[in-house]
Amino acid sequence: MSALFKDLYSKKFYDFFAQACNEIISDFDTQKFITLIFCEQFDGYEFKQRVSHTTTVLHQFMPEQFEQAAKLILTLVKHFEDLGVKADSLEYLFLPEYIERYGINEYGSAVSAFEVITPFITCEFAVRPFIVKYEQQMLEQMILWTTHKNNRMRRLASEGSRPRLPWGIALISLKKEPAPLLPIFDQLKEDECELVRRSVANSINDIAKDNPDFVIHFARKHYGKSKNTDRLIKHACRTLLKKGNPDVLELFGFNSRDINISEFCLKQPIIEIGSELEFSFSIQNRSSLSKKLRLEYGIYYQKNNGNLSRKVFKISERNIRADEIYSVTRKQSFKVVTTRKLYSGAHQVSLIVNGSEFEILDFELIE
Repeated sequence: MSALFKDLYSKKFYDFFAQACNEIISDFDTQKFITLIFCEQFDGYEFKQRVSHTTTVLHQFMPEQFEQAAKLILTLVKHFEDLGVKADSLEYLFLPEYIERYGINEYGSAVSAFEVITPFITCEFAVRPFIVKYEQQMLEQMILWTTHKNNRMRRLASEGSRPRLPWGIALISLKKEPAPLLPIFDQLKEDECELVRRSVANSINDIAKDNPDFVIHFARKHYGKSKNTDRLIKHACRTLLKKGNPDVLELFGFNSRDINISEFCLKQPIIEIGSELEFSFSIQNRSSLSKKLRLEYGIYYQKNNGNLSRKVFKISERNIRADEIYSVTRKQSFKVVTTRKLYSGAHQVSLIVNGSEFEILDFELIE
């Protein structure tokens, strides 16, 4: 079985989909559909390209009037559900993309389609151009969706309006001014569904990258109200915690007073690309009270221009008793991965306790 994500779009899938279309769409030409799908460029298409390609090909077999086409898509969705196709099967992302591309000027029909499609396959990407074009209308609609009986629709209200949704277009106006999202957060922050609450947390964390004061105000207002809300706020503040924001650290009870670091050392000061950096240290709470600890370390990676750039990694969060000494050993992989280019040369590792960076040690990465 292929391990490539794009190969969800297989011959078997398209045969199944074409057979379903043949039962729903009049005069559907199965052979022509398959031939158009497997064009000369198909093998070179990545996943998102295959999504868009499938949308384009399907459009050739649909009615010209969007409202009629949307009704057929909704009938297809019902047919797939009856056939036992699992919800959130990513192969079907071209269905909401169809609504996005060909229904952008048909607001009412498109929004109605989103409500039917979302329980089957997420429309979080497809709603975003509608937010750009019809911001006030769409946000009012999303506020209505926060009370929907289906948790996937409630999640769409928060996930679809995330300012920085991965894979989705950025919502520039909401990045600049996130206040219009507050009614969505207020309604969903204590939602019974964890997936919905996690979506809210991710949206607020997006906002922290552009408007940290907004997030700090929201966190101060709602922290301490319930366990679920506290977990949501903690997750929503993860970017600010990594950055060592003092207001957020104080909110969660982290401070570095009366903390002593000792015996910080590297197993080897020179390591090869592909191996691991191993380091250890001890931490002591010199106060007379138990303290909360947030332990992290920073790796200062060598960049192509010779400068160093820090990336922070979390070790743990725990309580440390009065006068307790806690010892830690950690390993950091320097295996070659596609997400980070490794350069040989001088690097550094630092210890970060409750947002405060303590000691820094040098090491060298070699070929």
